[in-house]
Amino acid sequence: MFGDSVMLLVFSMWVKALTGSNAQAGLTFFWMVLPSLVAPLLGAPIDRARRKPLLVWGNVASAVMLLPLLLVRDAGDVWIIWVVAVLYGFSFIVLPAGLNGLLKEMLPEELLVDANASMQTVKEGFRLIGPLIGAGLFALTDGWAVVAVDAASFLVAAALIAAIRLAEVKPVHEPQHWLTEMTAGVRHLIHDEVLRPVMIAFGATLLTLGFSEASIYAILDAFDKPVEFAGVVVTVQGVGAIIGGLTCSRLIKRLGEPVSFALGLGLMAASFLVVVVARTIPMMLAGVVVLGYALPLMFVAYTTLVQIRTPQAIMGRVSTALEVVLGTPQAISIAVGSVLVSVLSFRTIFAIMAATTALAAVYLVSRSPRRLLAEASPPDASAD
Repeated sequence: MFGDSVMLLVFSMWVKALTGSNAQAGLTFFWMVLPSLVAPLLGAPIDRARRKPLLVWGNVASAVMLLPLLLVRDAGDVWIIWVVAVLYGFSFIVLPAGLNGLLKEMLPEELLVDANASMQTVKEGFRLIGPLIGAGLFALTDGWAVVAVDAASFLVAAALIAAIRLAEVKPVHEPQHWLTEMTAGVRHLIHDEVLRPVMIAFGATLLTLGFSEASIYAILDAFDKPVEFAGVVVTVQGVGAIIGGLTCSRLIKRLGEPVSFALGLGLMAASFLVVVVARTIPMMLAGVVVLGYALPLMFVAYTTLVQIRTPQAIMGRVSTALEVVLGTPQAISIAVGSVLVSVLSFRTIFAIMAATTALAAVYLVSRSPRRLLAEASPPDASAD
């Protein structure tokens, strides 16, 4: 997580420095998310592998994939950065899927929420300092030091995971038709009576959540703040996220994962409304803090719910299916938001986001069986 936080902003920064083009710099993120379109194809191979070796060698491979960046010298080498960005996208799919399976293998069910909350807190903490460190190292060394730090972080992760004592049985693979095997993750998400409504609510929220990416500078213009003030907004959101990561596990244990997720949706809708009505910077930032708190509450609740409700045999396929099911509406919302910001005020855009998120929360509470909202116990079904 530390290596990622240092490196990710540097990809586009490097392209911008070499080409001077905002468009080419922005295209870097496209190459990074492109592998998510084929994520379901990776699920079955992940499920056939033991999680610990998968993560050890996956981290080693991720370190090696960064080395071509050391060959970048001028604008003619931008293609190297883009190739590595694509490989990084694959790493982003395989390693989290393997980690979900490893946690389920290592930990009793009652500790999963604590583990997920701890990781979310660490991730948000690194987001506050990592990009600054990455930008500083890039400015001082033209990129090679950032590559070295990120590659080292992957190797350290591989060594630490290799040191874990775990007697992991090799998964048994039963031959199936390739289409049946490939779609097992999606079918599990659709047919599970708890995961399905939560997934629909999450997807509906993500259809408008990306509007905020395009609207941030419109907000700063309205409050007569320079573009650099976006860093303050991100930091304030990060503070709220760290608070959320530190406190959400206790809340989720008390309320259950689906109810906690619905609560996170409600808090997110409220944060958008605060931005709509805000007339001062402190009030707007108060809404940003609430948004920061809601995000880890939602992600920890949802991640834990998926781990609890999914048999180990198809955890990889479910994790990779989520990349597409949730990643697609988010990508659409970012694209639509970039258009809306030129024709609507930021208050109207955030009002739309608040309404959509609130409706998603109402849908989740009304569609989910009451007993399952109170306790998201594992399904009786075995592996698909």
